[in-house]
Amino acid sequence: MNSIEFGYKRVLSIRGASLAPVATDPSTQLTVATMDGAEQTLSQWLTYFNLLTVVLDPYTHESGWIIPTADRIFAHYKGADVRCAFLVTSDGDGARKYLGKYSKERLILIDEHRELVSSLGLERLPALAHIAQDGSLVGFAEGWNPSDWRGVLTGVEEAMAWRSRPLLPGPEDPGAFEGTPALS
Repeated sequence: MNSIEFGYKRVLSIRGASLAPVATDPSTQLTVATMDGAEQTLSQWLTYFNLLTVVLDPYTHESGWIIPTADRIFAHYKGADVRCAFLVTSDGDGARKYLGKYSKERLILIDEHRELVSSLGLERLPALAHIAQDGSLVGFAEGWNPSDWRGVLTGVEEAMAWRSRPLLPGPEDPGAFEGTPALS
């Protein structure tokens, strides 16, 4: 286990994945809805597949910068046994407007009151989170740092026995940034 400095905080690096010490397993009893209003508990969303989610704050520019990158990552895992979703901290209409064409192509989950964000212990958005079927947080990255996101995706690939990785950063991806506060 090594520790590295990134931006404003110290991060632990375990087997190639960067994990900040504050994130926690989320409550699987939280209700999470799609942008169209269909509600299920987190444990129900995890019944058949792990969940790989990019958490976005639609009220900041920084989250918008990562949407095309997230879409490319989700496309890469189309055939894998992992459910990919944007988790947007707004209501359904706000998420639909914010994501535009992506709202028609991807699973969109809503966390209007940031209950799941809080349960995960996230401090910065955007964030990438990998949650296992048992509800444990396998890995996460806050803000946008390609090596941190690669670490989370390594965990996805190990869990799914997936043998290829998306290129991070891609030529159109933004430069690294630490994101904005997750809870204000």
